[in-house]
Amino acid sequence: MPNRLAKESSPYLLQHAHNPVDWYPWGEEAFAKARAENKPIFLSVGYATCHWCHVMERESFEDPEVAQFLNAHFVPIKVDREERPDVDQVYMSALQAMTGSGGWPMNMFLMPDLRPFFGGTYWPPEDRQGFPSFRRVLAGVHNAWLHQQKEVLENAEQLTTYLQDQLKPRGGALPDDLHSTALAGLSRIFDPAHGGFGGAPKFPQSPALGYLLTQAWLGHEAAWKHLQLTLDRMAEGGLYDQVGGGFHRYTVDHIWRVPHFEKMLYDNAQLARLYAAASRMPQASLEQARRYQRIAQETLDYVLRELTGPEGGFWSAQDADSEGVEGKFYVWQAEEFRRVLGAEAEAAMLLFGVSEAGNWEHTNVLERRIPDAALMQHLGLGPEAFERWVQSVRHRLYAARQQRTPPLTDDKVLADWNGLMLRALADVGRWLEEPRYIEAARKNAAFVMQEMYRDGLLRHSWRQGQLKPQAYLSDQAHYGLGLLALFEATGEVGWLEGARQLAEAILTHFKEPTGAFRDSLDQTLPVVALDAYDGPYPSGNAVAAELLFRLAALYERPDWHQAALTTVESNAQRLLHNAFGFPAMLQAHLVGTLGSELAVAAPAAMMDALRSWFLPLTTLIYGPPNTLPVLQSRQPGRAYLCQHGACRLPVDRLEQLRGELQAIYPSASIPG
Repeated sequence: MPNRLAKESSPYLLQHAHNPVDWYPWGEEAFAKARAENKPIFLSVGYATCHWCHVMERESFEDPEVAQFLNAHFVPIKVDREERPDVDQVYMSALQAMTGSGGWPMNMFLMPDLRPFFGGTYWPPEDRQGFPSFRRVLAGVHNAWLHQQKEVLENAEQLTTYLQDQLKPRGGALPDDLHSTALAGLSRIFDPAHGGFGGAPKFPQSPALGYLLTQAWLGHEAAWKHLQLTLDRMAEGGLYDQVGGGFHRYTVDHIWRVPHFEKMLYDNAQLARLYAAASRMPQASLEQARRYQRIAQETLDYVLRELTGPEGGFWSAQDADSEGVEGKFYVWQAEEFRRVLGAEAEAAMLLFGVSEAGNWEHTNVLERRIPDAALMQHLGLGPEAFERWVQSVRHRLYAARQQRTPPLTDDKVLADWNGLMLRALADVGRWLEEPRYIEAARKNAAFVMQEMYRDGLLRHSWRQGQLKPQAYLSDQAHYGLGLLALFEATGEVGWLEGARQLAEAILTHFKEPTGAFRDSLDQTLPVVALDAYDGPYPSGNAVAAELLFRLAALYERPDWHQAALTTVESNAQRLLHNAFGFPAMLQAHLVGTLGSELAVAAPAAMMDALRSWFLPLTTLIYGPPNTLPVLQSRQPGRAYLCQHGACRLPVDRLEQLRGELQAIYPSASIPG
């Protein structure tokens, strides 16, 4: 018999709908049962493409004896962390406070009033390598609940007090050397050999790379050196899917070779945008620029091919596992290359680093480490013929791979992740002059605003016609920036008005007295969900600040600028002491202090060329005079570069505009 999760829409919850565990979804029915029966809540949080979540389900949640004990002594609740990021954030903070680390599955034990008192991540079915079995943990918690109520209550009180303390603003004055201090902090954890930050496991850390990109554009040579090294090494290694395009979530090693094979929408959105932007930097060599552009396009093409629904929404993720084996869909044996490619197999094995022995568990994770020039010389091919050959090999390998059992695709549509991809498609579409990306962005924006915007708020999760009621700060902020990017790409003012509506929703519903923004409107959680820390994508607070800074200038709303500045300042101590944790807030601060607006009154001949320029701190406005406050009384055909309410002399030629930009950004990489 299926449990209550059978009525849910989340693919993750549906995966557990036939467990013998009597799962409840997060909600009042479960809370009321816990209160009425005075039982602790067992909260298990994961997501559909989580490898260790699958393992624990097979080992424990499908075990009838484990389920019987859970059902008798606890109220079990299952949560999809992607559907309820607020629940995940609050209890992950508690877990990290208890253990110093976190991860998924996250398994927490709560009081009936939802305060946490104990937790962990994956527990094996039997005692193993110093880890207690899940059965032992359940028995221990049950015994403590019956016989050590005082200690349990003290744990809950201490954890809740800690979580509340974490919500206090860490404000203060922002010094003039904020960004040089931040760059120095990031440089201390750079990997000078392989790029990225720290050691294994190694994540792309896209928000930090985005901040480095802006600093590189401003003229900081060290930022560019680290950024280009990271982009080169990630694209060469197994983190990047050399056959199908797109990036996996992270690598288990420090050299970007062996990935944890799941693919997330948010990684691919951010990295496609980063590579495309880097291809526009004058510092990039011709070979680098071509490679970066190729990676950006292959990544977006992967998303449009495999993570896009018929309505235009972007799906969330693809699993690491296929047929219960991690990575099986993606790895290769040498004999498979020979069977698929015939006489060209040996050359293709050189291209992708394939050997008889393999580079991971007797199989090959494809890499592309050998320089193209060396292979061209080996094969006797010129650049164009070589590229045609590579694409032919990739297409044949892709077709062969499609005969395998594919990994699960989580087809729920999340508003904030869709905002990241909307921004990527709109920006890359205009920088690289690819109209099909802009058209995909238009289709997504029309779908999301039609199907997911309700009663003044963009709702978080949609799947197969079912819209969940939750609405989060990150949804309004990320999708607002996406709509702004679509306006910059098209000049269609309706998208800008959509961004304005979402900015107003942020200020109306999410503003806290401290000056920060709360992440969630849920009143049942034991503490407010509020976290400016950047995970694998920028925090809602950081993106809200950037959106408000940009729109404040366009609509002449100094109060919006002040609201954004207050948010940044409320995190001043965090920015000073932990640049790695808050790079998107540092990016927002750059927009707020150095940002500018380029208002071009239609019609203007320069717009076609101008749209392809990469100007990370400048918001581009194009439209008829007087249609927006920033276009008030502007002369058709002229461009007005403005900063902090002061505009430079209008220009009508690109050469003049370069000079005006150079006056504001003297060391920046202005397109030449």
